[in-house]
Amino acid sequence: MDKQVNDYIQKQISPQKEILLKVRKIFEETLPNFEEKRAWGAVTFAGGKFYMAAMKNRVHVGFAITGLTKDEIALFEGNGKTMRHLKISSLEGIDEKKLTELIEMVEKKAICDKC
Repeated sequence: MDKQVNDYIQKQISPQKEILLKVRKIFEETLPNFEEKRAWGAVTFAGGKFYMAAMKNRVHVGFAITGLTKDEIALFEGNGKTMRHLKISSLEGIDEKKLTELIEMVEKKAICDKC
């Protein structure tokens, strides 16, 4: 586990701190070559293919979308050209099965040249 990532998470308020810890665990369990670091003011995984960031009232979990179909991109929020996200406002709002499936899909299909 990366010290900068640990420090970032520990500095957050509740419930963002607990959400970040849970999402981090899901990434660790789902990605075959789990790798994390601090970048862009957030925590990134898989060289930037994914991110998680504490916001004022929630956590954003971001996903690279290049290479996904329109229907797959529609599963996410936002209107970024290369990244989209999910918003999580509470621990109860984490759908582990859905998040795991999205991570697996993006890991397999997304093209991330900048990652």
